[in-house]
Amino acid sequence: MDRTVVAYVIYLVVSIALTIWVARTLSSNGRVFLADVLHGNEKLAEAVNHLLVVGFYLVNLGFVALYLSGDETIGNTRGIFEALSTKLGVVLLVLGVMHLGNVYVLNRIRRRGLMEREQVPPVAPQGWVAPSAGA
Repeated sequence: MDRTVVAYVIYLVVSIALTIWVARTLSSNGRVFLADVLHGNEKLAEAVNHLLVVGFYLVNLGFVALYLSGDETIGNTRGIFEALSTKLGVVLLVLGVMHLGNVYVLNRIRRRGLMEREQVPPVAPQGWVAPSAGA
């Protein structure tokens, strides 16, 4: 079998496995965070979580597919490792950037929600007092 094909197969298997693992980890750990961001609305948090996971899969698997082809022909076993390390390293960086982007956006939404909660007084105003003339 051609070494380039072997490198492609290994790259696809590892990249897809990493993408699935990261998506599942983010999904399971992100539910609690999303519930807080969405003020305890569990049904909406689950729907948003599912949409984020689908988007994560689409972007990352699309990138993995686009980044599959290479211009060089792999001539030896060392070339397989070099090509794989480069390709998998880039895939890992893209996964990390996607994760940080998701966390950043959700944290901004969470902060906005906290600011809105702080602006509402804990007790409704009960009356108004006019300022005194001597003050």
